[in-house]
Amino acid sequence: MSYCVNCGVKLDAALKKCPLCNTPVVNPNDLKKEVVTSPFASESGQPESVRRKDWGLLLSVVMSATALSCGLLNLFVFRGTSWSLLIIGVCILIWVLAIPLFIYTKIPVYISLLFDGFAVGIYLYMISFMTPDITWLIELALPITALITLETILLAALCRKVSSAFLAVALYIFIGIAVLCVGIELLVRHFLMFVPALTWSAVVLTACAIISIVLITILSKKRLRNAVRRRLHF
Repeated sequence: MSYCVNCGVKLDAALKKCPLCNTPVVNPNDLKKEVVTSPFASESGQPESVRRKDWGLLLSVVMSATALSCGLLNLFVFRGTSWSLLIIGVCILIWVLAIPLFIYTKIPVYISLLFDGFAVGIYLYMISFMTPDITWLIELALPITALITLETILLAALCRKVSSAFLAVALYIFIGIAVLCVGIELLVRHFLMFVPALTWSAVVLTACAIISIVLITILSKKRLRNAVRRRLHF
């Protein structure tokens, strides 16, 4: 026996509507058979990814437009100083750094690092147009840039040819820091016409030497090396 859900009158099993209030008779079992449609799409979609070359083209257009517009402004409007060279140099530097990432991904890493150092040198050369003397460029800025570029290329070669393990890379970095600091101090003292000597770089050299000796000891002992790796989780 069923009852009307609206007025409560008893209903016959064959009735489709309540004879008193005309309310439709619904069987609860039929509700389970209804298919509930979801308002969301049944298939998940993914937007099309942008190619690296497209990013490279966009970056090239932005850098070219920025450099050209600043150059024209400096040439025809703001003629006081050659300020546009700084912005043009930054645009060139960013574009060269982006070559192996977006424009030409198959370029060897050593050539890419060499181009990066060359781009930094060009930027420093553009800065020299705003200074009365370029001695700082020839005797200080370019040698330091060349030293950093050379160390970076050697680091990449060691990681690719010798070992790219964490401890080995740390050893390369500390040795490179020591050599770089010594080279910078000697170049600065030469630029200032001081007697060649080690002062602050000697402190860095000592600290890096101690750390390097510790790392060499760890790398030479397999058990010690494995113990350090387990404790540092790498």
